[in-house]
Amino acid sequence: MTFPMQKIKYSFSVKNGATPSSGEPEYWDGDIMWITPADYTTEQCYINESRRSISDMGLNSCGTNLVPKNSIIVSNRAPIGLIGIAAKPLCTSQGCKSLIKIKTHCVNEKYVYYYLATQEKTLNALGRGTTFVELSSFDLANFRIPMPPFQEQTAIVAYLDRRTAGIDGLLTDLTRQAEMLDTYKRELIAEAVTKGLDKSAAIKDSDVDWIGDTPSHWKITKIKWMFEIVKRIYGKEDRDVLSITQRGLKVKDIESNDGQLAESYTNYQMVNVNDFAMNSMDLLTGWVDCSLFDGVTSPDYRVFRFLSGKEQCHSYYKYLFQMCYKNRIFYRLGQGVSNLGRWRLQADQFLNMRLPQPPVDEQEKIAAYLDAKTSQVEGLIADITEQIVQLKRYRQIVIHDAVTGKIKVKEG
Repeated sequence: MTFPMQKIKYSFSVKNGATPSSGEPEYWDGDIMWITPADYTTEQCYINESRRSISDMGLNSCGTNLVPKNSIIVSNRAPIGLIGIAAKPLCTSQGCKSLIKIKTHCVNEKYVYYYLATQEKTLNALGRGTTFVELSSFDLANFRIPMPPFQEQTAIVAYLDRRTAGIDGLLTDLTRQAEMLDTYKRELIAEAVTKGLDKSAAIKDSDVDWIGDTPSHWKITKIKWMFEIVKRIYGKEDRDVLSITQRGLKVKDIESNDGQLAESYTNYQMVNVNDFAMNSMDLLTGWVDCSLFDGVTSPDYRVFRFLSGKEQCHSYYKYLFQMCYKNRIFYRLGQGVSNLGRWRLQADQFLNMRLPQPPVDEQEKIAAYLDAKTSQVEGLIADITEQIVQLKRYRQIVIHDAVTGKIKVKEG
């Protein structure tokens, strides 16, 4: 059985979002939820909260209106196709459009939500633009959806509420397991790099709060006594371009045009094998890694290496520095505007930061231990992640088959 197709505009009006001036404090921190695509996911269905709110003055200043409760919110840029339902009256940024019912007795908004939740790729394909890709009001209004009788829509919603609740429970359990394993890995690394592997070793107070007690034969040293910051502009374009990601230092595919690309890489700085490179400009989502490659990277990043004659175990300090990101040790030393993603670690603060310095043979044992243990944990997380991917795919199939009439849903 197939359902007749109908354009969205015959059941909903499409409203654009707007943003008050950021330079007017009185427009913000009011009682009205202000939604951006970053505030919700399709899976959560109902939108109950937002990171920011606006005042009545802000609402009036940007020339928009409150979106009624139960309206459908569709993100139209960065990314396109996130779907949610307003749990209470709210307004949206330019990144979202609202579908407001105009035929209240002919359409069940949650049925439409379920259908649109399966259409992210199709909606994405409708995006247009040069500066940024955006789904237009015209294309959204003319998007066709299957429209069975209202009573059947309601039956489909009841069926999908039951089925997805069971699937979502399994997804929640799997996500919790993955989070617990990630926490275990983080705690395992922190324990090993600051306490060592010998639980019977005599300990002492390090006088550094985030290190705490440490083996008494370990040294506590400043970064500047072990490392030097180096900035060597390469001047040519015959080396791989390296990006710092939370999956490590990666060779950038500049031929794919993905991500931000520079017009020229001649002013990029050198990174050699065993150099450390870190994004010191963003202590929330940045990262640090020890390079496996010769290449170049942004001149805004920090590249550093062991002082000549002071070489230690690269892997041990890679684990230590990455732990300082994960556990917000670097963040505590930073400064800037964190809510705008500009929380930086200045060079002098970095160089004067104190670190544990075990004997090199212990550093190597700790690194080998962590290589083995974290590989096991990451394997378990990868298995769980694949289960989550497959379960989400199954969830989409269940929804798609119901809203398109591929399966008969009993009413009542």
